[in-house]
Amino acid sequence: MNDPVLPIVKDANNGEQPITTAPFRRRKTRLVHVGSIPVGGGSPVSVQTMTKTKTSDIDATVAQINRCEEAGVDIVRVTVNDKEAAEAMYEIVKQTNIPIVADIHFNHVFALEAIKANVAKVRINPGNIGKVDRIHQVLGAAKENNTPIRIGVNSGSLEEDILDKYGYPTPEALYESAMRHAGICEDFGFTDVIISVKSTDVRLMIEAYRLIAERTDYPLHLGVTEAGTTRIGTIKSSVGIGTLLAEGIGDTIRVSLTDQPEKEVEVGKDILRSLGLASRNVELIACPTCGRLEVDLFGIMEQLENALGHLKKPVKVAVLGCVVNGPGEASEADIGVAAGKGVAILYRKGEVIRRVKEEDIVPAVIEEVTNFQPDEGEKQTEISV
Repeated sequence: MNDPVLPIVKDANNGEQPITTAPFRRRKTRLVHVGSIPVGGGSPVSVQTMTKTKTSDIDATVAQINRCEEAGVDIVRVTVNDKEAAEAMYEIVKQTNIPIVADIHFNHVFALEAIKANVAKVRINPGNIGKVDRIHQVLGAAKENNTPIRIGVNSGSLEEDILDKYGYPTPEALYESAMRHAGICEDFGFTDVIISVKSTDVRLMIEAYRLIAERTDYPLHLGVTEAGTTRIGTIKSSVGIGTLLAEGIGDTIRVSLTDQPEKEVEVGKDILRSLGLASRNVELIACPTCGRLEVDLFGIMEQLENALGHLKKPVKVAVLGCVVNGPGEASEADIGVAAGKGVAILYRKGEVIRRVKEEDIVPAVIEEVTNFQPDEGEKQTEISV
């Protein structure tokens, strides 16, 4: 496994501590193209989601994909679970700009139909796709059409013989399942393969991915399956996906939430931004608040998030609600606000610009962000890898 390579400094007790702001060393993998999106091979980590509509409802599915595109998604997965869904894929692919992945369970015929519809990738679950000859049919069609395959192993649907061998889902069981079907692809001469080994258990998921990362060069799709509601799912996904990304493992991610797919995209992109692995939007920072708060910071941040949250501009905005830590922390941001009772000091790059009234904080920050010119180094959209 490739651990992140970090420079070492001495702490106060002369112990060695890594400087955690150093760039990560990304694990080297083969390159697979999912439509226009490169996955692996040192490419930026891409963000995926999955539609929540009935696939046979073409208009609703296309509308949802378009909303995800506006949210910044790179790849969208669509379930193909029946004949009507398979037939709908032709129009869905035609009517959207984002690479579409067909999610297949049980019936390999749907995978063949999706490939005919020119999907950008097919995801199959080895545990329920059926006999090897069916997989060969899918691989043959995919190879002819230059369609990559994601082998999607899930701890909840492992093959019976593997469960019998290990007793219950383990990292080794997930690894063995993935390698069994990767081997089928390799024997067939098919190498455009991406692998995922998901589990709802974060620790199991992390260890399974580490095994594959250590022993293979396949690009990896990261995710915690069935992560849960927005709050719990965000926490589990951030811990699982974030841990692996911080170790240089992972080439594309999907955050699974019981919520709209746009929310999955937002959380996924926030995970990447927190590690410096994605192009930056406006980054909004605020204090957690305490009894020293003298302004309506909750309302101010909600307005700023609505106005600036999706603006693709590398600007760090810090809004602090008291005079204790506020001035120092606000001055460290590109645009900073240190608020007191009904008034605030506005900073730009550490320099005091002016005082503003509480009711003018939001328009003042929006104006500063709009006019802000990032340094050349800040315009870079991806850290060096």
